[in-house]
Amino acid sequence: MNVLAIDTSNQILGVSVMKDGEVAGELITNIKKNHSVRLMPAVDQLMKETAIAPSDLSKIIVAKGPGSYTGVRIGLTTAKSMGWALNIPVVGVSSLEVLAYQGMFFDGYICPFFDARRGLVYTGLYNQEMQLVKAETNLLMTDWLEELKASDKPVLFLSPDIESHQEAIEEMMEDKAVIPPKALHVPHPSALALAGQNKEAGPLHALVPNYLRLVEAEAKWLEQQGKK
Repeated sequence: MNVLAIDTSNQILGVSVMKDGEVAGELITNIKKNHSVRLMPAVDQLMKETAIAPSDLSKIIVAKGPGSYTGVRIGLTTAKSMGWALNIPVVGVSSLEVLAYQGMFFDGYICPFFDARRGLVYTGLYNQEMQLVKAETNLLMTDWLEELKASDKPVLFLSPDIESHQEAIEEMMEDKAVIPPKALHVPHPSALALAGQNKEAGPLHALVPNYLRLVEAEAKWLEQQGKK
């Protein structure tokens, strides 16, 4: 099975090709540039370097959020367009689950998170088997840490935004918090391929972004409707 994995859900752009369960190639950048301009050239480059033609692909796996609203849409639209054109399945995987794979050998709980501004985070809690212990959510980091303080195991925190919340984590979690070096907080598209290779694909039209909260314009519209 030849798999293409695409992640543009946050600042990091990642593309990976997996052949029969083995990573054939991976491309990652962590720079503030437009994913819509850079994604397809990255896919084209990696597929050429790994000698994979579009017709050779068996499945496409895409990070479906949470994360950047624009980034999530770019990845999903590209993956779904390619899947439709090639008539192959497209599988969506939580961006938090992809990040959690960085800690899959940690003996405890794994807490991936992305900053959602104003003290909020997108987060969830996983175990070593990549099973959710606490459902993915969008809430204040301080409220989330209050929940985690009662954990019976150490908690590994993973995030490209770790510096924004590290002080609060260490203050509230004390010796239960484990924070690895910053280089390990980058989600890898090869982990995305691993996470999605055995997941079943649903109908293509049913694959939608996982924002974990309403888009601001939608939230304002619903608020206005409630006042009528």
